[in-house]
Amino acid sequence: MLQHVPGSAAGLRKPRTSLSTTWRKLWPYLWPTGRRDLIARVLATFALLLIAKLLTIAVPYSYKWATDALVGHGHVHRYAVFGWVAGPLVLTLLYGLLRIAMAAFTQARDAVFAAVAMHAVRRLANDVFVHLHLLSLRFHLERKIGGLTRVLERGRNAIETFVRTAVLVAVPTAVEFVLILAVFFFQFDWRYTLAVAMMILAYMAFTLVATNWRIGIRRSMNESDMDANTKALDSLLNYETVKYFGAEPREAMRYDKSMARYEQTSIKSYTSLTLLNFGQAVIFTLGLTMVMAMSIAGIKAGHNSIGDFVLINAMMIQLYQPLNFLGMVYRDIRQAKIDLEMMFDILAKHPEIADRPDAKPLVVTGGHLRFEDVHFRYDLSREILKGVSFDVPPGRTVAIVGASGAGKSTISRLIFRFYEPWSGRITIDGQDIGDVTQRSLRAAIGMVPQDTVLFNDTLAYNIRYGRAEASDAEVREAARLAQIDRFIESAPGGYRAQVGERGLKLSGGEKQRIAIARTILKGPPILVLDEATSALDTLTEQEIQAALDRVSRGRTTLVIAHRLSTVVNADEILVLDQGEIVERGSHAALLAEGGLYADMWNRQNEVRRAEEILRRAAQAEPAAVRVELDGEPNGPEAQSYSEESEDIALG
Repeated sequence: MLQHVPGSAAGLRKPRTSLSTTWRKLWPYLWPTGRRDLIARVLATFALLLIAKLLTIAVPYSYKWATDALVGHGHVHRYAVFGWVAGPLVLTLLYGLLRIAMAAFTQARDAVFAAVAMHAVRRLANDVFVHLHLLSLRFHLERKIGGLTRVLERGRNAIETFVRTAVLVAVPTAVEFVLILAVFFFQFDWRYTLAVAMMILAYMAFTLVATNWRIGIRRSMNESDMDANTKALDSLLNYETVKYFGAEPREAMRYDKSMARYEQTSIKSYTSLTLLNFGQAVIFTLGLTMVMAMSIAGIKAGHNSIGDFVLINAMMIQLYQPLNFLGMVYRDIRQAKIDLEMMFDILAKHPEIADRPDAKPLVVTGGHLRFEDVHFRYDLSREILKGVSFDVPPGRTVAIVGASGAGKSTISRLIFRFYEPWSGRITIDGQDIGDVTQRSLRAAIGMVPQDTVLFNDTLAYNIRYGRAEASDAEVREAARLAQIDRFIESAPGGYRAQVGERGLKLSGGEKQRIAIARTILKGPPILVLDEATSALDTLTEQEIQAALDRVSRGRTTLVIAHRLSTVVNADEILVLDQGEIVERGSHAALLAEGGLYADMWNRQNEVRRAEEILRRAAQAEPAAVRVELDGEPNGPEAQSYSEESEDIALG
């Protein structure tokens, strides 16, 4: 049997990986081998990228040519370009056409790559979502659902940010740097190239240092913002409690304290941004001034023209935009890398419970469920089940009762293979459930839990969850058998009525009936009722129990119950105490033994008797209420009432 692997649901965060490692993991999603159309788009994107950058470099040249044609070293108004003579107006039109072409190829590049980027987003997000469902119950019990959905949401955004920033910003910027340095080297000389390269390096170094400094400030600002939002949400969700205790000033003080921290960190963030922008402007301006001064010296020496002076200025100003993006690119890629690491960390986790390589579908012939000397513990510190053995023959009902913490619900989790026994085995019709596929196992078992959580969808959708392909007529029949059809038909919208988040628009009894209806629709040969009525009032419990009795008729049924009144008709009752079966037999036989079950029955009867007395007293005349509470009944009404109470107590 599979043993518990310590740390199988360890934290989502792992040691930081390098950018190249993250890129390597992401690459299969950007270069999908089975999609030639997307691979063609990747190649087309890089072709368009190169053309767009060549046009970007050509734009300042057309500006230079138009300037030289205008100046003409005096009065010449035509200019030779690669042997082609053109006037200032034609060259100006060329300048405009080049700018339009540059924008067209840039936008075409983004449009072509969009399908690749969004396909990567969809595939990776779906892979993580599917993998989350594959991970074991232990993992999810040790996680906050909000945290997992946040990882999925942020990771989804991170894929798009990482891909677009890297492919559509970082790579084009690097290409543009190389082309501009080449222009300065071939159009002028190595000194210009050295000056521009030094400016770029200084700009990048300053930006990286300042951005790292600002990331800490930004993180504090985000934390204070989140803290303020959390306090506001918590207070508004508990609106009635705030009113009960007149705690509005206290809540306002808590919120204002968080907002004060947010105010201070926001000021630091904006101040640091101004310092970053000022430092970048100083470095760039020094580099720009240096190469323009060198150009002036070249003009005076007769090596350069006025157009060269304009070319240098235009080239440097054009360089400023990608340089200005450096801080944003670095910050976005760094944050996206962290979010992607968390997604890949989830994908790297192995399910604690997995189908074995030779697993076969479960074949149910009768639905004979058997536990054979099953031992189980969630961790090493405490054993939950200690050699549990029992049989649930086909078509029979066996109930398991016991105090809270005795291990009752653990049995249902083991049947569904949410966990594996540490020793012993569980079989259905002689087949070890560890040797069959999980999908076929769970398809054969129906569950009506204590706390029915519904999807935020329609009543019909929640019933049809038992069998997605069921027809409308089958859904209505399941609702009728679960005695929920009249309620649904009277509800606004009928079967299309929305149940609200987690089914909050419905009462506990209505939710239980929906759970019964979808189990009926599923039609499993084996049924597990796990505390299905323990959270309901006595009247609703009786109604739900009648529906459950109809559902379980003819099915192998395991009832896990706290209220003993729900299991009196079971074929066999098992009493579980501290992980061991200490008593077993029918209801009458266990009462006759006078053991633990009888003690539990008597105590629950006392509680039920007290509840019934209070309910009847609330409906009686004030005098009768007073008499009953005094414990001295008199008169025919009081005598009758006392006799009825005695009948209740006797069960």
